Amino acid sequence: MSDSFNSYLNQIDSNVWRDICVRMGELRHYSKGEDFVTIGHIGKYIGYIVAGTLKYVAYSDDGSEHVMGLVFDNGLVADWPFALYGKKAKLSIVAASDCDIYCVTTQAINDLMETDPQFKDIVMHATEAVYTTVYDRYVDLYCKSPQQRYEELLYLHPDLFNMFSLKDIASFLNITPTHLSRLKKNDKN
Repeated sequence: MSDSFNSYLNQIDSNVWRDICVRMGELRHYSKGEDFVTIGHIGKYIGYIVAGTLKYVAYSDDGSEHVMGLVFDNGLVADWPFALYGKKAKLSIVAASDCDIYCVTTQAINDLMETDPQFKDIVMHATEAVYTTVYDRYVDLYCKSPQQRYEELLYLHPDLFNMFSLKDIASFLNITPTHLSRLKKNDKN
């Protein structure tokens, strides 16, 4: 098991990404509810989160929100790798709280990849790491019970309930808020 909630951070040199975002980007503020990336649009930035929380959200045809990812302080945020390829986002990335994020444009990242083969390798490695994290979560949805996913989530980040709403965490676990409340109640016994 990974020792980090977003396990891709264990597989990459996040200091490199933080340094690039801080050195080449600008500090931007996102208010709670504001989109970092909007579904159907091309993501403009890759960001290093100084403070705040964001959620990756997909929507059903009826408009229901489905939380597919959660990120927070000292993490990276992007519509990876689609923003780098100029492809429209299939989800939105929404500030779950007020956020301060160092944002570097995807164009600047693409330019750097063109001139620095070593950096291009870093981007490829990061893409593989993000894919592995997403794939592992996908397999977990089929192979682990809601109880197991809940316990693992708490093990990896016990403070998550202080950062995100019960509704968002339930959606991320692919269970109802009522089911999550029962799991939390049983966990205290």
